[in-house]
Amino acid sequence: MDANESKPAAALGQNRLAGLLDRHARALELLARQYCGCPEDVVQESLVALCGLATAPDDAVGWLYTVVRRKAIDAARAQRRRRHHENHARRDGASWFVALPEDALDAQAAVAALAALPEEHREVIVARVWGGLTFAQIAQTLGTTDSTAQRRYEAALSLLREKMRIPCPNDR
Repeated sequence: MDANESKPAAALGQNRLAGLLDRHARALELLARQYCGCPEDVVQESLVALCGLATAPDDAVGWLYTVVRRKAIDAARAQRRRRHHENHARRDGASWFVALPEDALDAQAAVAALAALPEEHREVIVARVWGGLTFAQIAQTLGTTDSTAQRRYEAALSLLREKMRIPCPNDR
């Protein structure tokens, strides 16, 4: 192989990759931290990208810094978009319920009560009511058992009734 020819990324070898990581990981994370909140992930993704190249770059260190910077900027942009969408969804939270004049349910109170639930209860309610998921599907999504998903759902309904001061229709 001619000295000017590129080597496959695998030709960098584990020792060279480990050396790059040992020498530059902290500086690469610091660079990424200037742009985003997940610098370790950005550095890892960049190293994976380096390993996946068909040919190794002539200057692996320079390549890594360039890719880390680009990926960090992309991650920051994604974080901003996600925050924007979450804030928008939070502002429009009442749109989960369409308040009709004949409804006995106060949509804003329902949104507030739902938001006040612990996350493990809220996610079961959302999955069941809005997602239409079965308890088996909820259990799979949450990594729990069907019975735990059902218990959380029932507990969440009970908490919602309590917060909204609505009696359980099954209580006599």
